[in-house]
Amino acid sequence: MLAQTAFSLSSVNVHAVLPEIIITAALIIVLVVDLFLPDRAKSANAVISMAGVGGAAVALMSLIGTGTHRTFGGMFVLDGYAMLFKFLFLAVAAILIFMSVTYLNEVVRNIQGEFYFLLLTALLGMLVMPSARDLIALFIALETVTVPGFIIAGFKKHDNSSNEAAVKFFLFGVLSSAVMLFGMALIYGVTKSTNLYEIARVLSTKQYPMPIHHADSVVFASILLIIVGFGFKVSAVPFHFWAPDTYEGSPVPVAAFLSVASKAAGFAGLMQITFVAFGSHSSVWAPGFAILAALTMTVGNVIALQQKNIVRLLAYSSIAQAGYILIPLAVVANKSAAIQKEAFAAALTYILISMLFFLLSLAGMIPTAGFWAKFFVFRSAIGAGTLWLAAVMVANTLVGLYYYLSVGAKMYLREPKERGPIAVPYALVAAIVLMVIIVAAVTVYPDFFNHFSPRSTLVAF
Repeated sequence: MLAQTAFSLSSVNVHAVLPEIIITAALIIVLVVDLFLPDRAKSANAVISMAGVGGAAVALMSLIGTGTHRTFGGMFVLDGYAMLFKFLFLAVAAILIFMSVTYLNEVVRNIQGEFYFLLLTALLGMLVMPSARDLIALFIALETVTVPGFIIAGFKKHDNSSNEAAVKFFLFGVLSSAVMLFGMALIYGVTKSTNLYEIARVLSTKQYPMPIHHADSVVFASILLIIVGFGFKVSAVPFHFWAPDTYEGSPVPVAAFLSVASKAAGFAGLMQITFVAFGSHSSVWAPGFAILAALTMTVGNVIALQQKNIVRLLAYSSIAQAGYILIPLAVVANKSAAIQKEAFAAALTYILISMLFFLLSLAGMIPTAGFWAKFFVFRSAIGAGTLWLAAVMVANTLVGLYYYLSVGAKMYLREPKERGPIAVPYALVAAIVLMVIIVAAVTVYPDFFNHFSPRSTLVAF
């Protein structure tokens, strides 16, 4: 037994999982060091967390150009697709840590260690997510992202709205996990495999390991349940009800985490399921995504028009953004390989760009980064011939433009209730400057992100 264990451990590609190892070490250090820190020195946890994120980024950069790595029996794959998302998650984590420093010092000073521990735990799940090419690994990674969110959403323990946010997020999260797990169990029963590539092979050839009556119906039910489960994770309509209340009641850094990093992780998993495991059944899931995309864009933007609270407005805006990302997934049914590649590229580009959000960019104003993100998605819809979905997208973009500009008008044209300078923490200034630089860079050179998609090996380019 010991020899077998040593052999299995020696077969692990440590270099490929080095970013995950560094984040794991960082979260353990935070958990232990926090026990010995006085309340006035709790901010040291942020330094340790940032060092972990930086170390993981350096380890990830050392893997650039080294090809595709497979380990843990093929359950973990490090390729171009995984590296793109991992760099995104590390960048978002660094920004969130900058955002959190002052907020935690003012609101929950005595439990900062727990916050950074949970944030790094969620980051660990995010890093594993795009590399998980097995249903078991995918589910564990997704839950590693989600479960810490249940806790940090209710970090303001004496605030009823924060408690409500945590309870709603927990209930909907557990429900979505159960639905998704049921779908995964069904597809395992049909294919006798949890490996995404083996599932794709069995479904494309229909060479089932054992005779199953109405196998196509079981596969259809499995696809439906898994998509519904991911629909909750990315807050697509009609599975979005938890998002506005959860965002509003959560601490501000947590709301940013849920709307950006957590949602991007959900899309990373969804794209793997659809383009890899269920690629041969795109005619089944693509029409469903078309309906979900149209509903999500429309409902998110229309309800955002009625919001007076800026956090709830951005929550519904986040829902609408999910609809735009779903469009490329809706245009691949029965289309040529070129159309499928363009759709995948559009989805990947929109996820990379739309995670960097300012009002004009979110609205899609020419020539901001948000405009180019929407342009790539719009082009994929037109190229696939789904003109009605492209028209819905344009109409919703105009609706979104109205309420984004209305926020800007209130900021610049109305008299402030309080006059005088506002003290902005240096850490928050650093986060804002970093996002401004990235959005400005994409505005000037939009093809920068669009060139990333051919580097992904999830879909052959």
